[in-house]
Amino acid sequence: MTNIQKVVIDTAPAPEELIARARAMIPALKARAKRTTAERKIPDETIAEMQAAGFFRVLQPKRWGGYEMHPNVFFEIQKLLAEGCMSTGWVYGVVGGHPYELALFHDQAQREVWAEDDSILVSSSYQPVGKVERAEGGFYLSGRWGFSSGSEHCQWVLLGAMVPPLNADEPPDMRTFLVPRADYQIDQTWDTFGLQGTGSHDIVVERAFVPEYRTHKAIDGFLCQNPGQAENSAPLFRMPWAQLFLRLVSTAALGGTRAAINAALEIAQSRISTNTGKVSKSDPILLNAIATAYAQLDEMEAVLRRNFDDLVAIVEAGEEIPMAKRQLYRFQSSSVARRCADLVDNLLPLLGGRAIYMHSPIIQPWLDLNAARAHVANDPNNMGPDLANGLMGIPLAFPFL
Repeated sequence: MTNIQKVVIDTAPAPEELIARARAMIPALKARAKRTTAERKIPDETIAEMQAAGFFRVLQPKRWGGYEMHPNVFFEIQKLLAEGCMSTGWVYGVVGGHPYELALFHDQAQREVWAEDDSILVSSSYQPVGKVERAEGGFYLSGRWGFSSGSEHCQWVLLGAMVPPLNADEPPDMRTFLVPRADYQIDQTWDTFGLQGTGSHDIVVERAFVPEYRTHKAIDGFLCQNPGQAENSAPLFRMPWAQLFLRLVSTAALGGTRAAINAALEIAQSRISTNTGKVSKSDPILLNAIATAYAQLDEMEAVLRRNFDDLVAIVEAGEEIPMAKRQLYRFQSSSVARRCADLVDNLLPLLGGRAIYMHSPIIQPWLDLNAARAHVANDPNNMGPDLANGLMGIPLAFPFL
């Protein structure tokens, strides 16, 4: 361990301090939100402030200067950042969660990324679309991957691909390939109606060599038997990687919904219809829609907080997480973005013409939520069959959750 790493660990802030720092950033994030959207990128100063606050170290191994904190600390930070700017919360969720997966890689891969600078950031695209060729000591990887959030701020990328089986009767070998910035190009293709600031551009790789130790098998993540656990032996790293990843892409929706509810309250406080003279703050239909959104948001947050409290308690006890819980928790996470988008959809028609202007405080969260529900991990239709089959005792056909 370097002296720098020891200082970081010895001076790690308390979880409450990290959460307070995130809450204090909300005004600045709101002030930068339109610029973030227009530039299709999180401002460099925002990334620098999150770095300085220690946010990217929450799930990073202690041996690499991280804090190894409870994931719920991470998610609380993410919700607050997303309340200020949902694109920022989204990028933090994805990029800030990658130190956890990197901790599961072989130690040599971790050293290549963090040995000289343990603040290095990593982006990703897990779409299994890469072309893989077997080679001595590793693989050649080629392809184009979409949706690499925050990629312009990162020096490495995690890319999904299927390794061809050696024998026809063998199952597919889904892996994540860790690739350095010198071996890929960023194609600025990101032009969307929501989450514009995430800068989720395409990644292009032309036959780059990736050594075996810079790959992570999906089956290892599923079985919680990863090479990196030899060095990163804390109970935190014995959780299924997929359970954490699902929350990384659903949690920003909670912060975005909080921002939308606050915006609805702001509009309702002063709006009087010029056509009907109706006072919004006395409109029982609008008030009920706001109350429904507020209450259901609280319910979702409580359930997801409970889920990770439970997962952490199980691994800290040295026990295996039951498959029934993994199926349920995955489905509950996947439902969040669509539920949140529906709640805010219900508010818009009740707020009148004032709400539809682009400068309205509810419009950007509404657009962001509708964009977030397009992510494959935020589609409960992809997760529901596994949960229902599990309730009927039918085993998973492709058990990577």
